[in-house]
Amino acid sequence: MKNFLAVDTGSKYMTVLAVKDGKRTAIFEPDCSMRHSVKLMNAVDEVLKRADASLEDFDFFACVVGAGSFTGIRIGISTVKGFSSSTGKPTLPVTSFDLAAYNVKEARGESGKILVLCDALHSAYYACGYDEQNRVILSPAYLTENEVLALKEEGFLLVSLEQVPMETRLVDPAEGLYKAAVALSEQVEKFGELNALYVRKSQAEINLEEAQKKAGGEI
Repeated sequence: MKNFLAVDTGSKYMTVLAVKDGKRTAIFEPDCSMRHSVKLMNAVDEVLKRADASLEDFDFFACVVGAGSFTGIRIGISTVKGFSSSTGKPTLPVTSFDLAAYNVKEARGESGKILVLCDALHSAYYACGYDEQNRVILSPAYLTENEVLALKEEGFLLVSLEQVPMETRLVDPAEGLYKAAVALSEQVEKFGELNALYVRKSQAEINLEEAQKKAGGEI
């Protein structure tokens, strides 16, 4: 197994995970109150200390790139990019959907298909579908509650990393980060630039585009 450091700041929780010589060391905070920018580096320092490791010891760095909090995702990506730049080691993008998919083995239902959900508020969800071999069969999408229920009727098991308004099977995000990073790192093509996965534009971007369209129509 390769040595790696993985970071997840894409939600209200935070995970920092180091794997060195087959030993796993992690810090998981269930609720950072969206203060990842304040807590992340302290958590990284603590994990490195516990693991008796330095950044140079790792073969690659993994980071959750979304879907999730716009601010949190950017904090994680910029931090991990800094680690990569300073050491020359590659980066591995991991989605929040991957965290759930690679941590669900049993009880996938008769079809073996799962639909991973993130709460997008207002009775909507960010979602991604996987088959029993963890291949993406439904690309990340912004779905209404009715659209999610329709997919459930088609045999998808609903899964999430946190409590959402719908009934789902909850999956441990810290364990999921470990399993996803290990599995994805075995596929060379999965390594690459860390780019935020924005399933849907932010409300600020939507408002700006609408304002620009309105202004253009008035000219």
